[in-house]
Amino acid sequence: MLDVPGRPLLVVNPASGGGKTGKTFESLRATIGQALGPVRVAFTERRGHAIELARQGVRDGHALIVAVGGDGTFHEVVNGVMDEPSDRKVRVGLIAQGTGGDFRKTLGIEHRLDHYLAALTGGRTRQIDVGRVHYRDRDGSDKTRWFVNILSCGMGGLVDRYVAEAPAFLGGKLAYLGASVGALARCKEGRVHAKIHSSGTSEERRLRTYMIAICNGRYFGGGMHVAPMAQPDDGRFEVVSMGAASKLGFVAYSSKIYDGTHLRERGVEHFPCDAIELELENDDARDVFLNDIDGEPLGGLPVRVELHRGALTLQA
Repeated sequence: MLDVPGRPLLVVNPASGGGKTGKTFESLRATIGQALGPVRVAFTERRGHAIELARQGVRDGHALIVAVGGDGTFHEVVNGVMDEPSDRKVRVGLIAQGTGGDFRKTLGIEHRLDHYLAALTGGRTRQIDVGRVHYRDRDGSDKTRWFVNILSCGMGGLVDRYVAEAPAFLGGKLAYLGASVGALARCKEGRVHAKIHSSGTSEERRLRTYMIAICNGRYFGGGMHVAPMAQPDDGRFEVVSMGAASKLGFVAYSSKIYDGTHLRERGVEHFPCDAIELELENDDARDVFLNDIDGEPLGGLPVRVELHRGALTLQA
């Protein structure tokens, strides 16, 4: 049984996994309780609510806060913990219940409840890096957000916008498929000016690209292996820019992202950094060259991103 001061807090998103989490959580609760002991459960009610619940959990003195949901739920819990100052080392855990499971793949956790519980009760913690992005929201205001997996700029953000606008009756898979087709039709090549900072040195590049991924983790988009070399605790981002001579050329190799072989394609660039600034130079792409952060839509360019080494304690 997990020995922590106070009860662990479970932040549960009942809408994750296409609503499956809400239907099955009570049947999982006894098994979770056997492993973790007495827990406190808080259910999310809207987008962004997990941030508020995690913040309150830190204030209430919970030493372990567990996200029960998809990558978006984990993203929000991390933001709540990172945003709330504490003189204690608050640990974050994961019981993945969403449709993508991209970050748990990077962590190497098999998608089974007993494996998640073994990670939570095994006594092993891991200090992982966290990215912080400064961005411009759709209303023009300047904001910041934390991320543990991947920030992408370009087509991925456009897909997110279309998914968010899709009718609920379509369901997750149909909404994503329709959004991907729509985004492919509307996406434009971005001409991006990048200022790259790495280990005290700086350089500038101009990238012609359909999508740039700033990676702390390896997977995004429901299993795309965009950065096979990424490690969430090595003190650096892996940046992958996916350009092509034409939109058709981009489509031709995009399926290779699933097995990581896209890195050998012409037009794909990869480099490490610990901070990066991106500015879009062609205004005709501004409305469609958008940001995706850990699977959530997040405004557009310009962005400034920096790595915070070992800033989050993961119970894994």
